[in-house]
Amino acid sequence: MNNANQIISLAITGASGVQYGFRLLEILLQKNNTVYLMVSKAAQVVIGMETDIALPGRSKDMQKFLTEKYNCGKEQLHVFGEDEWTAPTASGGGLVDAMVVCPCSMGALSAIATGASNNLIERSADVMLKERRKLILVPRETPYSDIHLENMLKLSRMGTVMLCANPGFYNKAETVSDLIDFVVAKILDQLDIKHQLQPRWGE
Repeated sequence: MNNANQIISLAITGASGVQYGFRLLEILLQKNNTVYLMVSKAAQVVIGMETDIALPGRSKDMQKFLTEKYNCGKEQLHVFGEDEWTAPTASGGGLVDAMVVCPCSMGALSAIATGASNNLIERSADVMLKERRKLILVPRETPYSDIHLENMLKLSRMGTVMLCANPGFYNKAETVSDLIDFVVAKILDQLDIKHQLQPRWGE
């Protein structure tokens, strides 16, 4: 795996499990990657329910808050609202190495599968598909309906990585944070980013 700095689009949507998204954001910034962050309105509601993070609603305020929270460089983190169509992620001409939707709601997954592009998150994913760049979706739902499974299969056949938020237990996790790191480690592996969040199999 390489450790070269990348430009990563990260979308947090309204599925349960926003902790995965924030932990991934933290590690990406620690590894000196540039992150284009998009947080859906539904995700902001879930963040208020599942965490103690008092996330501001406006993208500029959110960017300032998270830059201070994760102590990263001002040019490392860029936060865009759902209607900011001039964001670099909205066009194939923008420089983005990979995109992760974490967690990915079934509504977002459905919209991406059909090319709806009704907001910046959906359009950004559509760009990754058309440009044949890496797109990683982290669904957090159970059980799955036929519609969910068909949408996942459709996207998988287009090259999308379907990385469900299913932590393993063979590392004998002791905390919830260990279980979160298990999933985040899998995402980092897909992004070719070195990490030491979990021991490797056989170590």
